[in-house]
Amino acid sequence: MIDIAFFLVFAAVLFVIGMYGLLTSKKGLVTLMCIELMLNAANINFITFASFSGGTAGQVFVIMTIAVAAAEVAVGIALMLNAYKTKGTTEVDKLTSMRW
Repeated sequence: MIDIAFFLVFAAVLFVIGMYGLLTSKKGLVTLMCIELMLNAANINFITFASFSGGTAGQVFVIMTIAVAAAEVAVGIALMLNAYKTKGTTEVDKLTSMRW
């Protein structure tokens, strides 16, 4: 059986990769993917603690998190498509105005 520390370190590495990508990327779709990577790292932690403790609460939280992440992706991609249609770019630095 794999130790709990392996899963926690794996989730921490995924979270750090997502945070690094979020802080350094200028493209809108890449930032959305980095946010998804960070949410998946949190999901790995939920599943890890749920499986090692024997409860099902972590799995319920993961299902809810996946549903929220799917909605976030749908709204985020719609915003990026609209920004590309109106501004011609998806770079976050150039999308500073709230009024189009």
